[in-house]
Amino acid sequence: MKKVTIVVGLGLIGGSIARAIKEGHPESTIIGVDLNEASGKQALKLGIIDLFEKELNAVAPKADVVIFATPVQQTTRLMNNLEPSKLKSSLVVTDTGSTKKEIMQQSKSLAAQGITFIGGHPMAGSHKSGVLASDARLFENAYYLLTPNPASNKHVQFLKELLIKTNAKFLVVTPDEHDQMTGMLSHLPHIIAAGLVNQTDAFIKKYPMASRLAAGGFRDITRIASSDPAMWTDILLTNRAVLIEELENWQTQMAKISSWLGEGEGNREEIFDFFAQAKETRDHLPIHKEGAIPAFFDLFIDIPDYSGVVANVTALLADKNISLINLKILETREDINGILQVTFKSKQDLEQAKRCIQAGSDYVCYEK
Repeated sequence: MKKVTIVVGLGLIGGSIARAIKEGHPESTIIGVDLNEASGKQALKLGIIDLFEKELNAVAPKADVVIFATPVQQTTRLMNNLEPSKLKSSLVVTDTGSTKKEIMQQSKSLAAQGITFIGGHPMAGSHKSGVLASDARLFENAYYLLTPNPASNKHVQFLKELLIKTNAKFLVVTPDEHDQMTGMLSHLPHIIAAGLVNQTDAFIKKYPMASRLAAGGFRDITRIASSDPAMWTDILLTNRAVLIEELENWQTQMAKISSWLGEGEGNREEIFDFFAQAKETRDHLPIHKEGAIPAFFDLFIDIPDYSGVVANVTALLADKNISLINLKILETREDINGILQVTFKSKQDLEQAKRCIQAGSDYVCYEK
């Protein structure tokens, strides 16, 4: 498949897609477009792209494929600036945005000019950002949602073959299905996590010691609040209707709990059922399957509380060339054992680490 692919936006997602295309189709030419010249130079130096350009319209006429790896509102602006009369009639355009309804609406202007557009959303991410953090394995086993319109359905297989080395699991959904599902399973949780952290910020000013307690489980359950503020502003503004509805549903639930608490012991059964239902649902969710929120690959290790034990664990991992991305000792513990939490980049790394540690020590390892 000797094609010219333009990747617009040389960040984590754009860089990772470019790497995957280069791996799957080494004969292809990949042109990177980014306003940040430093990113372009880094991508060239690393061999992620073959050419770099700051202006999309300067190279768009050469393209067989254009992939927008930019936020939705930026993508719509760039799409509107394309000059269809100068583009190949066989051009396929796609994006990687986190919402789909608005982008599909905007793509109608391209469709009217005979240009194929297929909405795309690779549901993967990383704790790092930028082209230096890009990795062809980023999307491995992650869901990659596609939202073609009726005219572009016949080009879906072409796009899947172009992206074959992402090793992603492609799913075709409607734009409305996409935004409803990601709104509930990704966007709303990010809003709630950010709200909890903001509420805690004021609380910690009143009770400074609380910051030490927040370093454990609270920090873990709110870690998605560390996401890029600019990206999440864009996501919320392009999925407004869905999120307004889900926030109203959430507020109704919270009001109900507040009412139960106000009435006290008379609502013990309702409060119990609230937690029991949540536990039942949560316990049946798949473990470490890539979903709307990228999974965190954490391994918990019960370790004895003596000097050198952490070094022993990391030495076991280093001996097998297993990379970890975070490591911490949980501060809250009820017995003489500590809990070491080790975070890995992928499920494969986690499983290999678990086998390695259990074979080389008597430490108990488990996942949550």
